[in-house]
Amino acid sequence: VQLQASGGGLVQAGGSLRLSCAASERRFGNYPMAWFRQAPGKEREFVAAIRWSGGTIYYADSVKGRFTASKDNAKNTVYLQMNSLKPEDTAVYYCAASNGALIASTIRREDNYDAWGQGTQVTVSS
Repeated sequence: VQLQASGGGLVQAGGSLRLSCAASERRFGNYPMAWFRQAPGKEREFVAAIRWSGGTIYYADSVKGRFTASKDNAKNTVYLQMNSLKPEDTAVYYCAASNGALIASTIRREDNYDAWGQGTQVTVSS
């Protein structure tokens, strides 16, 4: 599967952005798609994941209450609505897809994802 992410940009602190990630193939089963991010000089970190069929969503503590993950089954697309953005949210955001039904304890690990999008830059100015 190929993933195409879009929607990044420059926004002031407190603003909003919505990221999209379209999969080239139909998604099915309980296989999750996820968002990760990598800030300059830091390791890539988990942001959110959503199970395709069940719709269960997982968030990193740092974005809980501000970011909302969602999906459109018909478009094979996942979204990340980011509100109340902070300068520390500045990063390259990546979408990822797993070919397995990951259990909750592993869904946040990037090495469990098989396909990655190209990344989209999000910059939040103070």
